Amino acid sequence: MRSQPVTMSIALSNNERTRPILEGRHQPQGINLVPTMVHPSEMFLRQLKFAEFDVSEMSLSSLCIAKARGDDRFVGLPIYTARMFFHTRIYVHKDRGIGKPEDLKGKKIGVPEYQQTSALWSRGILQHEWGVHARDIEWFMERTPEISHGGSTGFTPPDGVKINQIPLSSNIGEMLLKGELDGTLLYLNAPNLVDRSTADINDVCKLMFPDRMAESARYYNKTGIYPINHCMVIKREVHEKHPWAAVNIYQAFMAAKAEVERSAQKTVEDYTACGLIEPKADKMFGADPKAYGVRASRKVIETIAQFVHEQGLTNRQVKVEELFAPSMLEL
Repeated sequence: MRSQPVTMSIALSNNERTRPILEGRHQPQGINLVPTMVHPSEMFLRQLKFAEFDVSEMSLSSLCIAKARGDDRFVGLPIYTARMFFHTRIYVHKDRGIGKPEDLKGKKIGVPEYQQTSALWSRGILQHEWGVHARDIEWFMERTPEISHGGSTGFTPPDGVKINQIPLSSNIGEMLLKGELDGTLLYLNAPNLVDRSTADINDVCKLMFPDRMAESARYYNKTGIYPINHCMVIKREVHEKHPWAAVNIYQAFMAAKAEVERSAQKTVEDYTACGLIEPKADKMFGADPKAYGVRASRKVIETIAQFVHEQGLTNRQVKVEELFAPSMLEL
């Protein structure tokens, strides 16, 4: 007699790599996934604070911090649902004379949340590529301790780093429009329950790197690193009850990834044949720069663990083996 599938709740953001799972086109063998689509800012708060979902995306920096501080509720799965060269999303005020990364020293810079992975990557790259340390900048953080990832992991400002709390009466967008900030490490203005900014800042701000693709390619070609923002996690209690589930979930996401890449390639081929767009940007980064698995991503994971520790958010560098399910380590 065939056993019934195990039902698991799963929280996912809405992007091209998660959509095949959200829409039910790929289900792990032996598992009935019940999906909830949630903005990442809200999802990570709900999972870190309440552990609401059996499976979910997770901020990689917050996972490192939680592990280092003894929070072992989650087991990582090397499925990377968001990757980006986050430092290319730094915005600076047009009238502050900021023309290169070194000009950020001494400036007032906003950040939605100091420990979020995108901010972590940006600060690490600023430090290692241009010698701009977090201590060189005065930070203004939008999220409050009550509604933040850091509020759920015991965040305190690192030694020597000045972090100001933006009052609830304001936000990063309003401060940029009023000229109270010189820039922001990241700007999140999509509606969600955590971030407060809504203003269009394009009239007063510009990207630190106007040609984001050129800077992304420069950094990748130099370091071989394509930054990872989100991985997947499964609650430890669920993993211990169903240890086989980790590999099955991984295989479903691999199938979803393959579907997305087949579709994207066809679209690119159709449009490039007409001369409307250039070949897919990923091709400039080499073969499968967005590979899943631990073996293909070890250098990237080790780098973010290094950045988390260097920036004073953990008292030690977390090992890759601590983050992921044992059955995943050779994939």
